[in-house]
Amino acid sequence: MLSLIDTIRRRGGIAPGPELQRLGFTRTTLSRAVRAGTVDRLRDGVFAVGPIAPDVRAAVAHGGALTCASVLTERGIWVLPEVTGPHVWLGAGRHGRTHPDCACVPHYYRGSPPLGQTSIETALLHLRRCAGDEAFFAAFESAWRKRLLPAAARRRIRDALPASARWLTELARPDADSGLESLLRLRLHAIGLRLACQVQIDEVGRVDFMVGRLIIEVDGKENHDGTVKRHRDLVRDAAAARLGYRTLRFDYAQVVHDWPSVQAAILAALRGL
Repeated sequence: MLSLIDTIRRRGGIAPGPELQRLGFTRTTLSRAVRAGTVDRLRDGVFAVGPIAPDVRAAVAHGGALTCASVLTERGIWVLPEVTGPHVWLGAGRHGRTHPDCACVPHYYRGSPPLGQTSIETALLHLRRCAGDEAFFAAFESAWRKRLLPAAARRRIRDALPASARWLTELARPDADSGLESLLRLRLHAIGLRLACQVQIDEVGRVDFMVGRLIIEVDGKENHDGTVKRHRDLVRDAAAARLGYRTLRFDYAQVVHDWPSVQAAILAALRGL
């Protein structure tokens, strides 16, 4: 006889009641397992075994699947918009279910949501519709950098995009160290500036970007906090100046919240070289 717990586990820890019943587990069996605490009912007709991530649990309780920025953040992919609640794919024409402490962000995109959460590919496509081209581009490069997007997946994402947006995947690279680098390169590309990326300079090391004799560095908080790292950056900048380069360095707040000043500084520096 099949084990109810093992059967649900083999399905990734979540299973719909009708499918379990087709395998011979009656409503009475399911109800008893829920009362005994060996099986969890996430919503009417959906059962789970084992620890379920809170956002996945909320998405299922809401009637859909976790998607968009929530899935990407959970996989360690760089995401521009702050995730304030679980992003839930409900499908077109469907309505969310009420559940305790609901903070879900619903997406009514076409298609049939899976149980639990979407793939990274689907989450990226949903992110573009939810947060725009810049957020999609930064997350796409981050996922590629983390080796989460093989060539076949990148092709599928490109083909699923509107024709007007496919150039984003063609501009993307697998070597961006952070989403900030992706944003800066995309925004400068949009005004006609082409950057050399991840350039190795003798006596300086690898720099994020170069345009002529201008070095542009983007300092994510996680990479450049602290006295020691700040000193290292100053040493690099001094070495670059000795070789005839000028360095501009920007942080998260500048790139994300004060882009006009960043762009103006870069253009002014290029005019002065």
